[in-house]
Amino acid sequence: MSKEKERRMFVGVVWNCAAELKLLLTALLFLCSLITLLHFIPSRLITFSPVDLGSCISTPIAPLHSVSHLNATNSSTPSANTSTTTPPPAPESPSLEKDRLLQNGVVKRAFNPFGSAAYNFILMSAYRGGYNTFAVMGLGSKPLHVYGKPSYRCEWVSSDKQKTPISVVGHKILPDWGYGRVYTVIVINCTFPVPVGNGENGGKLLVHATTNGGGDTNFNTTDTFEALSETGKDFVNFTSVYEAPPKYDFFYCGSSLYGNLSPQRVREWLAFHVRLFGEKSHFVIHDAGGVHEGVMEVLKPWMEKGYVTLQDIRDQERFDGYYHNQFLIVNDCLHRYKFQAKWMFFFDVDEYIYVPKKSTIKSVVNSLSDYTQFTIEQMPMSNKLCLEEDRGKSYRKWGFEKLVYKDVKTGIRRDRKYAVQPRNVIANGVHMSQNTVGKTTHKTEGRIKYFHYHGTIAEHREPCRQLVNTTAITVDGIPYNVDTTMRDVAATVKRFELKMIGTTLQRTRQ
Repeated sequence: MSKEKERRMFVGVVWNCAAELKLLLTALLFLCSLITLLHFIPSRLITFSPVDLGSCISTPIAPLHSVSHLNATNSSTPSANTSTTTPPPAPESPSLEKDRLLQNGVVKRAFNPFGSAAYNFILMSAYRGGYNTFAVMGLGSKPLHVYGKPSYRCEWVSSDKQKTPISVVGHKILPDWGYGRVYTVIVINCTFPVPVGNGENGGKLLVHATTNGGGDTNFNTTDTFEALSETGKDFVNFTSVYEAPPKYDFFYCGSSLYGNLSPQRVREWLAFHVRLFGEKSHFVIHDAGGVHEGVMEVLKPWMEKGYVTLQDIRDQERFDGYYHNQFLIVNDCLHRYKFQAKWMFFFDVDEYIYVPKKSTIKSVVNSLSDYTQFTIEQMPMSNKLCLEEDRGKSYRKWGFEKLVYKDVKTGIRRDRKYAVQPRNVIANGVHMSQNTVGKTTHKTEGRIKYFHYHGTIAEHREPCRQLVNTTAITVDGIPYNVDTTMRDVAATVKRFELKMIGTTLQRTRQ
């Protein structure tokens, strides 16, 4: 009975509201037809989209009294339901200079610059060099330095607000001998007339880099950057290293390693030089893309022993400098570790330092201790000539063991490598330093030399491509003689590696 009552009531309501229902259904039919029709009208003829109309239908209308509250909320917190937003007005582009006709009939042409071709300065690092001196390493626009006259001012700002900042002119050094490309290497020496910083108060070193009209004579642009920030504890740590005897007798600063390097050649080089330089030595390897998985496996055992530090410098590839910015890298290494080493060596991983059998590397440098720097003579070796007696077994021999033919062509200048007492060096290069305090000698023949196996470090196949049964031969106009100096020490180096790190690297690939 109750169900029959409800049915009659529903029919009565529908009958009483029939007019209103007809109006509502007609309106919905009209809107749906309009939305469908809008899809076929070109968009350029309408100022709103069907989607906007659909969202308008589906969005409930807010009561009038709540509008002001919604706007106030939106002014501080964006609504997640907002379907459209008004984009901010585009910034006005600067007005261009126009060509114009002068009163004397001359047409004055206009030039409008856009953007910047190179950075004013790219900071890599900054280090204390004493109680009143600092070194700042970076890159700068080469055209700016070749054709302009940029300058630098160094400022020390103490964290003690009662102390007045002190500033000096920064002395710039360009150590890359003009080899730079888009960027050249810059070392800025900041030496203040009095000591700055102490164990109680820290401070920061600011550098003001000024173009002095270089690039655009209408502007004298100055970029200020914080090169170094130091706490009181940092100063105390520096003092302890600065005043203590060097931790290492010998320190190797490597150039940028890049390309597809041979793990086996890197293995041989490391074992040879760790043995040569001894327990109080350290090697810093700079990875510019050359330390792939195979090379990393070779470095790892020596890193775990504390002989090797690996630094990832791949980001410098963003900036187009000479040879993977190697001048920048060796200067950073010099100043980063200068108080930790008695002697610092600079040479490549296809070069092997050698001292005669009756000498040691320690006795050699002691005989040259009156010099800040000494250079080392090169022994260029063939990268493909091997002895006939190694046929069938050359693959078991190490590179410097089987490549025994030395280039003996005379009358040509060959590159030299070098070593320095780093505390007396202000900036350095790849083949020698031109910024030292103290004497340099090149007369080291008979005391120390290096064997150079050019083109072997990235070679993954067997290097012995021509087997020779003679002590002298001329190939492509270059005379070669047999020199077994390095071959004779190979067995000793292999035993040393086995003693130090075991059989870990016995299966290393070429």
